[in-house]
Order: sequence, then C-alpha cells, then structure tokens
Amino acid sequence: MKLIIAIVPDTDSDTVSTALTGENFRVTQIASTGGFLRRGHTTFLIGLEDDQLDQALQIIRTSRTSQPDPNQKQGVVFVLKVDHFMRF
Repeated sequence: MKLIIAIVPDTDSDTVSTALTGENFRVTQIASTGGFLRRGHTTFLIGLEDDQLDQALQIIRTSRTSQPDPNQKQGVVFVLKVDHFMRF
C-alpha cells in the first residue's frame, strides 16, 4: 500500500479532487498554506494499492488547471509506503 501526499494550489483543488474521485480514489482534502508568499494550497491524502500509484499520479499531473510558467513548480507530491491501515 501507498499513501500519496499531494500539495497543489487552491485553484487546482476542485479539478484534482473531481478527477481522482471520478476514478474511485478515496481522497481527503486539507486546507494548507506555506511558502514565501503564504498562498493557499490544498493537501490531498490518498491511500491506494501499489498497482494504482501510476494512475493516481497521472491524474494529478493532468488535471491541474493553472500552468503559468513551465519552469515554475506549482505543487509537490510525496509517496510513502504504508505497512498497515484500518478503516473504522
């Protein structure tokens, strides 16, 4: 299992969330701020199976709407290995 922590600008949060849930990924959204200008961001927590990782990352990449300058990074993604999880 994996846990994706994806931090995207607020302007992209709706499209990323809709695209992920449209493909049946379970998504938790957390409002967050950070960086030099303290602009708003959304942090997504996405738990998934190993074989779903590439699909989820592709959805995050392609569903972003704000793409001003190709040299300017707009978000960050962390992928963590998960040994155990429970739903209750």
